[in-house]
Amino acid sequence: MSFQSSVGGLVTGLGPVHKSRDSLWIGWLGVTLNKFGEEEREEILERLASVGLSPVFLSEEDVENYYNGFCNETIWPLFHYFPEFTVYNKDYWDSYVRVNRAFCEAIVENAHPEDVIWIHDYHLMLLPKLVRDQLPDATIGFFLHIPFPSFEVFHLLPWRNEIVKGLLGADLIGFHTYDYVRYFLTSVRRILGLEHTLGQLTLENRLVRVETFPMGIEYEKFAGIERDPKVQREIRNIRKKVGERKIILSIDRLDYTKGIPQRLEAFDTFLTNHPEYRQKVTLVMVAVPSRTEIESYIMLKRQVDELVGRINGTHGTIGWVPVWYLYRSLPFYTLVSLYRVADVALVTPLRDGMNLISKEFIATKTDGKGVLILSEMTGAAKELSEAIIVNPNNREEIAEAIREALEMSEEEQIERNRSMQSRLRRYDIVRWVNEFMEGLDNIKSLQKELNAKILTHDDRKKIIEDYVKSTNRLILLDYDGTLIPFAPRPQDAKPDEEILNLLRTLVQDSKNEVILISGRERGTLESWFGSLNVGLTAEHGVWVKDKTKPWEIIKPLKNDWKKAIRPYLELYTDRTPGSFIEEKEFSLVWHYRKTDPEMGAMNVRQLKDDLLHVAASLNLGVLEGNKVIEIKNAGIDKGLATSHWLSKRNWDFIVAIGDDLTDEDTFAALPEHAYTIKVGLGPSRAKYHLKSVGDVRSLLKELAKR
Repeated sequence: MSFQSSVGGLVTGLGPVHKSRDSLWIGWLGVTLNKFGEEEREEILERLASVGLSPVFLSEEDVENYYNGFCNETIWPLFHYFPEFTVYNKDYWDSYVRVNRAFCEAIVENAHPEDVIWIHDYHLMLLPKLVRDQLPDATIGFFLHIPFPSFEVFHLLPWRNEIVKGLLGADLIGFHTYDYVRYFLTSVRRILGLEHTLGQLTLENRLVRVETFPMGIEYEKFAGIERDPKVQREIRNIRKKVGERKIILSIDRLDYTKGIPQRLEAFDTFLTNHPEYRQKVTLVMVAVPSRTEIESYIMLKRQVDELVGRINGTHGTIGWVPVWYLYRSLPFYTLVSLYRVADVALVTPLRDGMNLISKEFIATKTDGKGVLILSEMTGAAKELSEAIIVNPNNREEIAEAIREALEMSEEEQIERNRSMQSRLRRYDIVRWVNEFMEGLDNIKSLQKELNAKILTHDDRKKIIEDYVKSTNRLILLDYDGTLIPFAPRPQDAKPDEEILNLLRTLVQDSKNEVILISGRERGTLESWFGSLNVGLTAEHGVWVKDKTKPWEIIKPLKNDWKKAIRPYLELYTDRTPGSFIEEKEFSLVWHYRKTDPEMGAMNVRQLKDDLLHVAASLNLGVLEGNKVIEIKNAGIDKGLATSHWLSKRNWDFIVAIGDDLTDEDTFAALPEHAYTIKVGLGPSRAKYHLKSVGDVRSLLKELAKR
């Protein structure tokens, strides 16, 4: 029984990393479960364990539906922008879920609390959440080695919600390029309504970071390979077959994303447009067999065979075959020998997550000679900008790039390649791994920092102890997002009996002063809480009401500015379906919670920019809250209202709870001894965090019992 590494960039890139670290690689064997008896299975487990590998056995049905099906007929074509090849099959999806669960079981069985779990690629996009559900405190990274598509393509997938939620189980999600990061964050916003701050997402009880990590190669291995006698011997053999002709090299798996037919057609165009290069150049085309049982790959093989035959038949002569076509895998030494001897590398995928072949080719060019022609649709094009960058769909452009490459001076070749080599040497596979691991450490440290602020049992005990022994207590409570889940419309946000009873119990204690400090207008608060003996603050501090006393304005205000501001809000309301304007006595509010998340996020930025120019001249403030923009007189906020309540008495116990940016003014206005609590994670002036509205109610119930 023998074992062989699979073909592909992931294994090529991570193989050296796995060998250099104390790690366990959990993966699929590449063959089905029914191929082995019990004794053979035990032997496989034992032999693989000796080299840090652990297999997940898959049935023939799962290989067909999961690997050939969902992975390679659904995700692969869709994420590479080939929706016409994409199959949406419920049986495929069910198998994908089942196999991801099998991998989860294997991880949970082997994982220790201090382990880092690094999940790779599109085959396992549900796995981060599955592991998170089983190991909530685990350190989990995920890296996608293929492109992540734009939302317009991604939302074609019926199971897009499950995929996004699955990926967000990780602490750190990595992509090759910023474009893929941007597309993913857009999908998160459009599907789940979650906004990010510099690639950082705040989930209900956890932070997730999304970053760019362009994958490197084992640079020195390729740069030093020319000294190997096997390589030198192989180069001599290749030269003997090709003679003094220029060599153009094309190496790919035979996959429709690689643009092989388009590349052949471009070479045909080059020979037609430049007959002077006939018999002077040979295209060595290596096509590694891949997914040979899938119909689209069978058709591609037939198309490539026909194109090669046509080109050789049209342009070939006795003694010269324009395309030297190799449909097979090549040993490593033959591969690097081809890199080393080639004058031009033609790397023109229609879409590629990174493409390590282009980097390997450049690394072997120790004398600096050789030209890389690279598709702009590869992740590598962002790093290898000194290559000749082409549109892989433009046959004429590729043909012209071939001519330019063949005629480029050695001085220019060396100058271009030295720049790329310097970059690739610095950012090699080791640095890629280290940067990802550092990123994972950083997000875990930030999570721990925030989790350290989450109200613990001991913190609750201390709050209750201070509450019990105090005689003058000020309890400041935001409403939306704090006492109830946030809802933009008043009719959706009425207090339930539980919260009303809680407030009644708290105010019955004569030592307590309970203040609701809200952004809602005073009429709404009056109708909801007027019968309770609570203090009220409306419109983010514009109005205050001390128990049974009438409302009073915090300071003289004007509202004649509304005529100048309203047209801006109306314009953006028309542009943004689902948004609406709320008018309060001394403020205007633009709500966009019910809009398309992407459109709302884009338009609110534009609206805020427009408003800031006008607001400054009118002495107005533009306040951004939870899916709202509020315009009001400058200098009015919850902090000013908090100061009003603070001045009433010498309070020996203060607690303030809120959930959004407007509540930061409340926290900032309070003395050091106050207990300040933010609902949800994320940076805050508050000393403590609670995870949810339910946790707030639980704390208030504990206080109400005393």
